Amino acid sequence: MRLTPGPAHGIDLEAVNLFDLDLYSSGDPHRIWDVMRAKAPLHHQVLPDGREFWSVTRYEDVHRVLAGHREFTSERGTVPTHLGTDDAAAGVLMTSTDPPRHTEVRRPLGSRLTARAVRSWEDGIRATVARFLEPALDGEVFDLAERALLLPAMVTGPLLGIPEKDWAELVQLTAMVTAPTDPHFMVGHEAATLAISHHELVTYVREWVKARRASGEEDDSLLHHLMSVRPGGEPLSDEEIALDGYSILLGANVTTPHTVSGTVEALIERPAQYAKAAADPSLVPGLVEEGLRWTSAACNFMRYAVDDVEIAGGTIPAGGAVVAWIGSANRDETLFPAPHTFDITRAGAKRQAAFGFGTHFCIGAPLARMTLRIFFEELLRRFESVELAGEPQHLRSYFIAGMTHLPIVARKRRTP
Repeated sequence: MRLTPGPAHGIDLEAVNLFDLDLYSSGDPHRIWDVMRAKAPLHHQVLPDGREFWSVTRYEDVHRVLAGHREFTSERGTVPTHLGTDDAAAGVLMTSTDPPRHTEVRRPLGSRLTARAVRSWEDGIRATVARFLEPALDGEVFDLAERALLLPAMVTGPLLGIPEKDWAELVQLTAMVTAPTDPHFMVGHEAATLAISHHELVTYVREWVKARRASGEEDDSLLHHLMSVRPGGEPLSDEEIALDGYSILLGANVTTPHTVSGTVEALIERPAQYAKAAADPSLVPGLVEEGLRWTSAACNFMRYAVDDVEIAGGTIPAGGAVVAWIGSANRDETLFPAPHTFDITRAGAKRQAAFGFGTHFCIGAPLARMTLRIFFEELLRRFESVELAGEPQHLRSYFIAGMTHLPIVARKRRTP
């Protein structure tokens, strides 16, 4: 997906297919979202197979859909790949559950992931980022997007209690879930890719729990902590732990790599912004927020209307699927002036919607923010400049906006 769009001329919304994967792998959905926000803030589309959905693209409407679980339920599925077939794990899987159960499972985990709690991990994460960047110091071509897929596992693997030998496999499986038609991750066809990845991830967590119970070992990992969660006063079954662990693995691995790659690409295209951030490290937190807004790696989330809902000048019927386009909300000109300008000093960038809203606001947001801050502090400290060394290749997914390849050459900073 192009993150810097072209002009929004000649867009026929009647002919637009928001599930066209080519639109995201090689096209420009931002031009379409611009027109939708202006002319059709509630857009209805019927797919050739008869499935239908409504779209909201303005910030305030995206906020309402994602934050309002009484109007818009998560308990039929929350990603567009589930459209037309309710999520079999809905009501159990944390991401596909509404309060009160969602809150009862999430709260004890969230207490381990507050900004204060994750602060103690900073030195370890900094060492991990330094190790990640080490291969780029020799000045050779470094495929940032390909390598960054492993970065979240390097950071969160020890926190989750997952051994290093399993990181690469789990990263591959989570990528298969979120981009099942991308040729880098597809196995046979889309349905097979989803079935294999779902099965393998849930089985991994199930076997992890089984092994821990058999050994009697206890540790401070998040997966082990999940074993002690008691929603409604009752412990989770091993199957429930497996499904929630699957959800945590997806959340941990999926978006951060693409935020890293997309933000670095933006800085490459705007060397003055890179130089400004390098000269003043206090600008890095703002760079992170602008990068989150700019990339919107989790491009959308889906909900279902509980009853008829009037929104954005129209009505979504009871039971209707609605896709809230985060990538569009983060370019809403009413909240972000000059939204297609990447500006690390942007006032109000922290209002970006990349982490969602409401009860499903990303539980790992404090850890993600800290990881991204440390990454850019270390990148800017080590390298005088970063340049493209080939064409970026974009992910074939309408759910995750990202890249599979971003070849770069980083010029090591001269020491005084």
